[in-house]
This record gives sequence, C-alpha cells and structure tokens, in this order.
Amino acid sequence: MVNRATPGATAATTVVASVDDVRRRPPVPWMSAPGGRVPGVLTIATINVNGLRAAVRRGMPAWLEERRPDVMLLQELRAPDAVVRELLGEGWHVTHVEAAAKGRAGVAIASRLPFEAVREALPLPDGGEEPEGDVGRWVEADVRLADGRLLTLVSTYLYSGTAGTPSMDAKYAHLDRVTQRLTALAAQELAVIGGDINVGHRELDIKNWKGNRTSAGFLPAERAYLDRWYGELGLVDVARREAGDVAGPYTWWSWRGKAFDNDSGWRIDVQAATPALAEHVAESTVDRAATYDARFSDHAPYVVRYDVG
Repeated sequence: MVNRATPGATAATTVVASVDDVRRRPPVPWMSAPGGRVPGVLTIATINVNGLRAAVRRGMPAWLEERRPDVMLLQELRAPDAVVRELLGEGWHVTHVEAAAKGRAGVAIASRLPFEAVREALPLPDGGEEPEGDVGRWVEADVRLADGRLLTLVSTYLYSGTAGTPSMDAKYAHLDRVTQRLTALAAQELAVIGGDINVGHRELDIKNWKGNRTSAGFLPAERAYLDRWYGELGLVDVARREAGDVAGPYTWWSWRGKAFDNDSGWRIDVQAATPALAEHVAESTVDRAATYDARFSDHAPYVVRYDVG
C-alpha cells in the first residue's frame, strides 16, 4: 500500500531480518500443530503480511497461536516458494504464487482443509495467460466442507497504482479482468474473495477521504468497480454489512507518523462473499494490534468466522 495521503506522516525506518536469521529460528508451535478444528465452523483470515519473513520476526506467530484460523488468505509474502513453505511449516495445505518481479507481491492460501483443486493464476475467459505484472496477485483453491459442498477460496492483491501515471492503465486493465472472474464466482453457491484490494469503496472506508479524492485508491473510476461487485454481481462486502454505516473498521495504517495512534486508516482488506456464504457469517473482526509496536504488518488481519455446519 503506497502513495496515500496521511496527515502528520514522517519518515520511519524498519529493520528487516535476513532469511538466514529467520531460518535459524526454532520451529514455532502454530506452524506445525493443526490444533483442534470445530466441526461446522470455518475461520478465515485475510492478511497482507507486508513480507512474510518480516511478519514472523515482528510477532505473527503469537497472533496465529491465539487465533488459530482454519484458512489464511495471504498477500505480499515477497518470498520464494521454498521460504514460504518453510516458514508456514507442517499442518497446512499451501498454494503460493510468486510475483514475476523478485521481492514483490506474492499471494498464497494456507488451509487446514485439503484442496480439491487449485488455480495459480487469474482464470481468463479466453484461456489466455496473465500479463507478467498480474502474476502473483491472484490464487484460488477449492475445499470441500463437512456437508460435501465445495467452497472456492481466493487470495488477491490488487494493484495500488499512482494517479496520473501509466500504472493506472495497468490497474484498470487488471480490474477489468478481475471483474470478469468475479462474474463467474458470484454465480457459484459458495465463494469468498479475500485480500488487499487497494481501493476504498466509500467515504466511510478512509479516515482522510477528503485528502485522497485525487489519489489512487479512491478515484471515482476505481470505486465504480466495487459498486458493480457489490451491486450488479451481488457479492457481499462482509465487513461493511456486519459493521454497518460506521467509520472503518480500518485495516491499513501507514508505518509513518501517528497514523496508527490516531486511527487514520483505510479499509482495503476485505472478504467478499457470495450471498449463500454470507448467510453463515457468525463473527467479523479486524484484529487491530493494541499498540503501534505490537503490529506485525502495516495491515491488520481481517477475520471472519463462518458457521457452515
């Protein structure tokens, strides 16, 4: 998440551990212990980790040990596949797509339920291949629920872009392709698209929305795509439906200045569910850290419990 106007932002420095430092750490309990799953309950967390190695160093394992989700939809892993699988450890079924550019983007799904099928690219109607810049931004997996129904899981990391530059052309082209895929997914009974969509839908979704009216992430043309997803296509923005017409709940805050302390954030990490799945929502929570120093990413995990019994 970049190029956002945040009042009072100042430069900050982040120290990141090397991969060798992370690899030398002893195994962490949550990485290898599946824990007890509750029959009929599926807890799905979407998390932009802002670099998996850094997130582990900053305290992600402690959050995981407490939360114990059944599924993690992960974005911005920014690590080779071998490192991702090593850090996640045993007990997870993992599908991971690296970005074409080293150290950029990357998406994954980690599930306690086995996969029936995986699609490690954005499926295009004509069967064509993704443009290089799209690689590492979309991955799908199907899992079978206890009652036999299939649930499609999607982890996505959409372009951020910069207003007035060619990057917006790439973003809009990608949003067109995403919308084509969402049209098909919305027709399924059970599907959830989780991730960092890099667009604030409404004024309620950005604390400083007035200062971002001409910024990428809040441009009318970008927001129109979400109007269609949650309108014409019928997908349910779970967090907004559950929270109601209130500010936030925000999921991203700049590392800089007092954005986190002042709750000057953006709600850009979502779970968009088909209506049939949304009917099963039992709990919707943004796991905002208690303090700035307790964060393991500049994004907070967004966690939904579905009683799919």
